[in-house]
Amino acid sequence: MIAPRFSADEIGLFFEDRHRALGRELAPLAMALTAEVGHDPAKTARRMGEIGLYQHVVPRAGEKDIDVRALVTIREALGYGHALGDAIFAVQGLASYPIALEGTDAQRAAYADAIVRGERVGGFALTEPNAGSDVAGLETRARKDGDGWILNGDKTLISNVGIADYFLIFARAFDADVPESKAITAFLVEASLPGVTTTLLPMSSPHPLGSIALRDVRVPDSARVGAVGRGMALALRTLETFRISVGAAANGMAARALDESIARTTSRKQFGVPLSDQQIVRSYLADMATELDAARLLVARAAHARDTTTGRPVKEVAMAKLFATEHAQTIIDRAVQLHGGSGVLTGSIVESLYRDIRPLRIYEGTSEIQRLVIARTLVESKVT
Repeated sequence: MIAPRFSADEIGLFFEDRHRALGRELAPLAMALTAEVGHDPAKTARRMGEIGLYQHVVPRAGEKDIDVRALVTIREALGYGHALGDAIFAVQGLASYPIALEGTDAQRAAYADAIVRGERVGGFALTEPNAGSDVAGLETRARKDGDGWILNGDKTLISNVGIADYFLIFARAFDADVPESKAITAFLVEASLPGVTTTLLPMSSPHPLGSIALRDVRVPDSARVGAVGRGMALALRTLETFRISVGAAANGMAARALDESIARTTSRKQFGVPLSDQQIVRSYLADMATELDAARLLVARAAHARDTTTGRPVKEVAMAKLFATEHAQTIIDRAVQLHGGSGVLTGSIVESLYRDIRPLRIYEGTSEIQRLVIARTLVESKVT
């Protein structure tokens, strides 16, 4: 028998006291966001800065990394109370974390620290029309031009388009000292620069998402984040760090669906008794609660491993993201079913959750990619 890598005590569903306190503090704030800012992306981004949430997406002074357990605590609360806020919060992390890791002091002050203060909104521009899961297939080009770079290319399905002040653009930077196969480099590009055109894309959920066209966009060399050729490693490290929290956001949405379902089935009467008296309804609720707890434990394990071990918990992260997002979809689908006709009315909570959960099975690594990652780690460990 293989011994478990982490004990239940080590994982801890609610982590340490400070994480539990953060969760208790955030729960009412996340729920209050809807009343305060509605579904206005710009107001939502600004309000989260005022609350101080962005301090958790950038490593603090003297620390090498962020507290991933705090990150998943925040995203579960936002997923429960305000899905739009969760999406914007996550991208603020993606757009500032790489700068905190390898940016210059000037870049950190102008971008990462400004995000923490709630003064700027960023975007993480990696995906292209012909390069989604295949990051190595990027076609956007950066050509050296004197003391700067000229960027040309197209990005699509980029979050925070329409509200972002800048984008972290990943492009192939042609440099004589770096082979093309390793030339992917990150650049800070202001959204207002000449040659930058953004277009909003309609979504099933009201999130700011769009495309970016770069046509002879000139940036100084000081806009480059990290060394030429470091972009791939920087992007993958960022995604690996934040991918865990996607599962946490899914758990928040699933928890809201479960709570709404309990409230609905205990108050709604059919044939003279509450729906919750029916065995099939109780069976649904039991499955939903069990799947949610299992997903929370997987996310907790991955976050704990990321914060407390020196290795890369690749399998644990992939399992957490896969299981939490897939089962949140199932939980929310059951919630819609339990609500009956009211569950498909536009604007109802479970109907909104049904639309909000679907993208999480795609972005930051599709469920299919997570399965490949998990299988690869299993096979490679068997071979070695």
